[in-house]
Amino acid sequence: MKFLKTIRFDRSDESVFSHAAIEGEWAVSGAFAYFDQAPVNVSGKEKQAFANGFLGLSSFGRSTFACVTNITEEEIKRIERDLASSLLERFGAPDLDIAKGAAADEMAFICDLCVEPQPNTVFAVRRAFKDDGAINETFHMVRAEQERDGARIWSMGTDDK
Repeated sequence: MKFLKTIRFDRSDESVFSHAAIEGEWAVSGAFAYFDQAPVNVSGKEKQAFANGFLGLSSFGRSTFACVTNITEEEIKRIERDLASSLLERFGAPDLDIAKGAAADEMAFICDLCVEPQPNTVFAVRRAFKDDGAINETFHMVRAEQERDGARIWSMGTDDK
């Protein structure tokens, strides 16, 4: 099985989002956090989180990018239980059964998204409100050129600043 983990290429998430995800935490789309929001009420850094952020499941911060990685079935079950608890406690799900169903749906959606891509494939998300208030969400694989004329297009490393 495969799932998403947050990834950072630099420290920009700390400036872009009011609460940045921790690098390497399990991640879901997190669009559910905005399902009852009016588009005019989402502005500033929260608008950026809505438009382009994955939800980290440990910190509940946002990440611009998420990376496909392998996961065990036991870990999926643990994350699903934790997400259901958070949906009940943080997001006001009416009861635990509804929270469990919503968590299972969110987990299944990310597992389905990760079926085809190989581990280390990087995703970005783009969201917008439709005219009727529904959320339109699209996912894009971020692809780097391997090398062109001996020059790397990007590489990953630590940010010491």
